[in-house]
Amino acid sequence: MAGRFADKSVIITGAGSGLGQATAQRLASDGAGLVLVDMNAEGLDATKKLILDTAPEAKVELVTADVTKEEDVKKYVDTAVSTFGAIDGFFNNAGIEGKQNLTEDFGIEEFSKVVAVNLTGVFLGMQAVLKQMHEQGHGSIVNTASVGGIRGVGNQSGYAASKHGVVGLTRNSAREYGQFGVNINAIAPGAIMTAMVENSLRQLDPENPEEAGKQFVSVNPMKRFGKPEEVAGLVSFLLSEDAGFINGTVVPVDGGQHAMY
Repeated sequence: MAGRFADKSVIITGAGSGLGQATAQRLASDGAGLVLVDMNAEGLDATKKLILDTAPEAKVELVTADVTKEEDVKKYVDTAVSTFGAIDGFFNNAGIEGKQNLTEDFGIEEFSKVVAVNLTGVFLGMQAVLKQMHEQGHGSIVNTASVGGIRGVGNQSGYAASKHGVVGLTRNSAREYGQFGVNINAIAPGAIMTAMVENSLRQLDPENPEEAGKQFVSVNPMKRFGKPEEVAGLVSFLLSEDAGFINGTVVPVDGGQHAMY
């Protein structure tokens, strides 16, 4: 299949919805062979259908997995290697928001749950994929952080802590693995209209989520929500050979929100 990712393989976690789903569609259209990972098997099936509707020749493997479990991570890495022979790209994207609350009321169970998915899951994915990329001598990783990983957001202790941790992991590993032909970067999405953000708006104002949405985008200069496809375009670039000398960078995708702080 012709395209920027012809004869390349990419793993995407959190591929059953949102940014993962949009990126899977974009990479498939660019010729990538895909291993799509999510806990939600129905979401994965929906993503595969979307891909095959427009790119029927695309090679797509589905792995239902919990990114917080080492054995599940090994399963999706082994699937990629056995299917494609190598892992050229990894969009380490699975994440959850968790409940919104003041830190004193957040709760250790909720904190631990969010950190397990957003940080431990990212670490386990990097650990397993980097071993393979080190051995093969090439590869690109894009981790999903957040504007909540580069500044305070309020009422999201677990989310902010975990996403700041993703930024730290990204920069640390970029220093370690650049010498092995592997580049590692992160994206920091802001207000992107996904199911996660819709849930956040309902938490902020259950009676009037539309008004909460207006307030949500008021902090970015473009005064609108971003589209998952706009994030997918950036991820596609960062995973491609065109971005081969970009390493250890965190790229905001927030309509300029980061420039206001």
